[in-house]
Amino acid sequence: MDATLHAVVGLHIIGIAALLGGFLAQMKLIGAGDARMSPAMLHGALTMLVTGIALVGLNQADGNSLDNVKIGVKTALLVVILGLVYVKRDEEKVPAPVIGAVGLLTTANIFIAVMWT
Repeated sequence: MDATLHAVVGLHIIGIAALLGGFLAQMKLIGAGDARMSPAMLHGALTMLVTGIALVGLNQADGNSLDNVKIGVKTALLVVILGLVYVKRDEEKVPAPVIGAVGLLTTANIFIAVMWT
């Protein structure tokens, strides 16, 4: 069970890296007004959602106690991120506040995961 849990955590981190990396790759283009939502951002957000749900299920199956409020907040942030990325994925140019919100919410989600105990 531990190997499965660690593998899913690794996949979750890969999803975070794809989402945040996609945002960071667009940072230079934000100032020029040419930023867009890359496919990596959508796939990263979907990976985070699927693996996050799997992590909750695996932890519950293992008998671990979970902080449901923390999981709810992280899920809500991720749903907003996923909604923004999904709706704007086909646009040639995404407004700076929208792509900035994706980066900010992703960073907030990471800090909630690490600092909320």
